[in-house]
Amino acid sequence: MTEHAVVIAGGGPTGLMLAGELSLAGVDVAIVERRASQDLVGSRAGGLHARTIEILDQRGIADRFLSQGQVHPVVHFHVPLDISDVPSRHNYVLGLWQNHIERILAGWVDELSVPIHRGREVTGFAQDDTGVDVELSDGTSLRGEYLVGCDGGRSLIRKAAGITFPGWDPTTSWLIAEVEVSEEPAWGFRHDALGTHGLGKLEDGRRMRAVLTEAQVGPASEPTLRDVREALIAVYGTDYGIHSPTWISRFTDMTRQAAAYRDKRVLLAGDAAHVHPPVGGQGLNIGVQDAVNLGWKLAQVVKRTSPESLLDTYHAERHPVAARALRATMAQVALRRTDDRTKALGDYVSTLLSMAEPRRRLAAEMSGLDVHYDLGEGHPLLGRRMPDLDLVTADGPRRVFTLLHEARPVLLNLGEPGGFELPPWAERVQVFDAQYAGTWELPAIGAVPAPTSVLIRPDGYVAWVGDQTQVGLADALTTWFGPPPAG
Repeated sequence: MTEHAVVIAGGGPTGLMLAGELSLAGVDVAIVERRASQDLVGSRAGGLHARTIEILDQRGIADRFLSQGQVHPVVHFHVPLDISDVPSRHNYVLGLWQNHIERILAGWVDELSVPIHRGREVTGFAQDDTGVDVELSDGTSLRGEYLVGCDGGRSLIRKAAGITFPGWDPTTSWLIAEVEVSEEPAWGFRHDALGTHGLGKLEDGRRMRAVLTEAQVGPASEPTLRDVREALIAVYGTDYGIHSPTWISRFTDMTRQAAAYRDKRVLLAGDAAHVHPPVGGQGLNIGVQDAVNLGWKLAQVVKRTSPESLLDTYHAERHPVAARALRATMAQVALRRTDDRTKALGDYVSTLLSMAEPRRRLAAEMSGLDVHYDLGEGHPLLGRRMPDLDLVTADGPRRVFTLLHEARPVLLNLGEPGGFELPPWAERVQVFDAQYAGTWELPAIGAVPAPTSVLIRPDGYVAWVGDQTQVGLADALTTWFGPPPAG
């Protein structure tokens, strides 16, 4: 039986990001992926939000994605929301299909020498006090101290762990297809009594991506080319001679969230933990952010620097984030209804979102830039993502995010140089002396008082804020990065 510290079921964006995070922390991790290669049929999810791009920037790999995507200065909630004035280096959405996102992430993970057991999937597991025995579809097995289910909305890991998946059943369904066409389609969006439909040209110029609202919730069976033809004729009066489908699928507005993100040594992330309709483009982004929240915590528990109770903060922090996203997608689907009363409500929502303050707040939420973990009372920075400031250091200019490339915590001292001595945490936490004279501005909040020091977690969130003293620093270091070693 092959042993690893952590076994990840599923090699999509969430699983790949988690594997990268664990590998950066020096943890032996392996992925089990049912696909024989990273190739993905269909383009799937279509964009990276600002906070996700910031996370990639924190690891020094954002440029790999930016060089292949297209920048759009808006997010969508019922109407387009301009985010070009949001205080972030990445105040935009990056248009990039999931097949490219996965390919780039897989390249990064390969550089980190993470093994991927391809062409296999997890069929069952049994956990005990020291680890998890993981059964694979080829009859082999793996042993891990922890198992993380990143295996999608139908997650076998979630089901086998007995974690309930409460939520709401579907009320609407959409067909999505990527096909070749014989006639020039009516590109763009169309609205009718059924809902919203869209036809778009794919990158190769030969194929069309169609998203069609169905007259009623479709069956659980896989849709066919005939289903797409009939739906096109119902909306457009023609099927445009579609043929040679690359991908046909159906999605609904079913909305569910795992009641718990952890059962002892089994954890969930991404779609295994939460599913919802893709309006607003939240799913992939939240999954990647789940992975970055979990990765460093799991690494510290595996390496015995932190107690297992640190893993409880993963559910405590990420479950509310996904719950809010689920409510946002449900609201957007409701606003797409075509009856007169919903249209009237939509007009009011559009009017509100044309105002600066509602737009800024909702844009920050949809971008993932306003996430606030409850770390107690204190400075407005506490529990929020650290801004990517342009610092002045003795070694020259540095950006905050470059200090996080190794996925290690950072104590940033903006006061008197040399004012912090961190034994016995010196091996775990990097200390940087720097100066910053600009304004501290947070999305949705605005300007906040300048601190003299901040403790930044590996995921980029602020764990402690100092004024002229170091009150509470030792407690924060112990809570997040483990008790000081004996001796």
